[in-house]
Amino acid sequence: MNDFEGKVILITGGAGGIGRETAQQFLDRGASVELWDMDKDAGDKLVKKWTDEGHKVHFEKVDVTDFEAVKKAMNNLQERWEQLDILVNNAGITRDATLKKMSPEEWKQVVDVNLNGVFYCGKAAAEVMREQESGVILNASSVVGVYGNFGQSNYVATKSGVIGLTKTWARELGRKGVRVNAVAPGFIETPMVDTVPDKVLEELKGQTPLGRLGKPEDIASAYVFLASEQAAFITGTVLQVDGGLVF
Repeated sequence: MNDFEGKVILITGGAGGIGRETAQQFLDRGASVELWDMDKDAGDKLVKKWTDEGHKVHFEKVDVTDFEAVKKAMNNLQERWEQLDILVNNAGITRDATLKKMSPEEWKQVVDVNLNGVFYCGKAAAEVMREQESGVILNASSVVGVYGNFGQSNYVATKSGVIGLTKTWARELGRKGVRVNAVAPGFIETPMVDTVPDKVLEELKGQTPLGRLGKPEDIASAYVFLASEQAAFITGTVLQVDGGLVF
């Protein structure tokens, strides 16, 4: 299936986890993919692997918390590909603690990556897409951004903020042919949940009607759908991919 042939996809946080799986699914559908991440070793290994398989892919080390770095990387992307069709704003981190124990530094670190980074990359991508009068921006939110979660004030605040950005950008950019949506994953089997105690993970599985944690491919498939022509009349929405989890 080559339904994304001729399309250029940018994925932030693309060197691992959900970002890597999302890249794989777009590549399998004929897209050219650019990965931004801070993990250069992982990014370079993926580029070699996928290039050897015949895919068109490029990695660039980009700190999404630095707007000047984002602008420079976006200029490089335009020179390299001459277009940008889809941005998957996937980069994110956690620094979990209760309100009592959370330090201002832990708060700021998460806000810088998960909210400021989304804004910076979205702003840079939107400038390209407005000129093209076409494009799709997909933002990574979370079910905890909808329902809240114990010990995650910083993470929840950013993921709630991402929902607000998504709905606002959809209104601002729709007339320019740009769609903007968010995906809100539940608990997914990635390194991000490695710090969650096994007992808690088992409880989460028990609360989930489908009886399991999500897999990176579950979220990647949602991104691919929302980027596709099958979702051409969907914008400003938040798609929960959580196995029916209700807090």
